[in-house]
Amino acid sequence: MNESFKRGAREGLRLMLPMSVGLLPWAIVTGVAMRSTGLSAVESLGMNLIVYAGTAQLGTLPLIAAGAPLWLIFVTALVLNLRFVIFSAALAPAFHGASWSKRLLSGYLLVDGLFVLCADRLLRSDDPHWRWGFYVAPAMLCWSMWQLGGLVGVLGAGVFPKDWSLEFMTTIALMVMLVPMVKQRAMLVAALVGGLGAVLLRGLPLRLGVIAGIALGIAAGFIAEHWSEKRRQAW
Repeated sequence: MNESFKRGAREGLRLMLPMSVGLLPWAIVTGVAMRSTGLSAVESLGMNLIVYAGTAQLGTLPLIAAGAPLWLIFVTALVLNLRFVIFSAALAPAFHGASWSKRLLSGYLLVDGLFVLCADRLLRSDDPHWRWGFYVAPAMLCWSMWQLGGLVGVLGAGVFPKDWSLEFMTTIALMVMLVPMVKQRAMLVAALVGGLGAVLLRGLPLRLGVIAGIALGIAAGFIAEHWSEKRRQAW
């Protein structure tokens, strides 16, 4: 652990600390939701540890509760996490030359907030030790906060009053991360179409409205980007 790694870790932690605190209520809600679905405490903590993806966990819980087929639960989790494929591809140059174990750990620890806040600086640095410290330190902080919040939610599922409406914390946390990412018109179109589609199609069986909304959002984003590119070429 050299000085460059330590300096990157300190800078990453300072940058990520405010957002990582916001993960706590989201993780607590997820913990409560897992127990409410009927999972045991051990199953809930295992899911929190293995899946480590709030949107996928919350998105698949209604399917588990409804007794949906395993393939549909699996596909839903994949679709909800599809964005991490894009995030990983964007971050790949920052991990060029890193060992297989580091890249595997990096993929497991990647979360939305980490990509939003750290990607730009990671890609601009030429120091691999600084980059690793800048990534892994805040990533471990987020992981710890998520596991701690999940543990509180799982163990306290029967304690939290239902009129606290904690589920809104998940939406608020996602909005805080989503808004800074919407920097281009195509992104805005994708977000609006995807969100509206999921709301309007929420009546579909087995919660398929979420998958349909995601598909509509991706398609709208590609079309908007294609039109924007054609307009740029026409000018």
